[in-house]
Amino acid sequence: MKAIRILGAALLASASISTAIAAGHDGPEITGEGSCSYTQENMFAGPYSVCQEPVGPESCAALGETADNADAVHSATEACATEGLVGTCDLGATKLHYFDGDADGLEIGCGFQGGDWIPAG
Repeated sequence: MKAIRILGAALLASASISTAIAAGHDGPEITGEGSCSYTQENMFAGPYSVCQEPVGPESCAALGETADNADAVHSATEACATEGLVGTCDLGATKLHYFDGDADGLEIGCGFQGGDWIPAG
């Protein structure tokens, strides 16, 4: 029974680390105004539905091509949605809003990016 608990804890830790690695990647320089909705994914975790702001159109296009990210859509006039939000990684210059994923794992990933996690609610 103890071995099963240890194995379960190891699997949970592994999932959290994978999520952290997925969230903590080096990406393109972010400049401009507006918001960018895209699917964030890499070889370790994802996909996650995210929206980042402020982000200009060129930066949004680059975000959509980083790692296995996809479906980047820039909006010059609309802010990121708040409905269905899991939490936000405040990166200082930008905010990365997550709409799915495990909040605890995403918080760890946010820390790897040098950000402050803000839970939804």
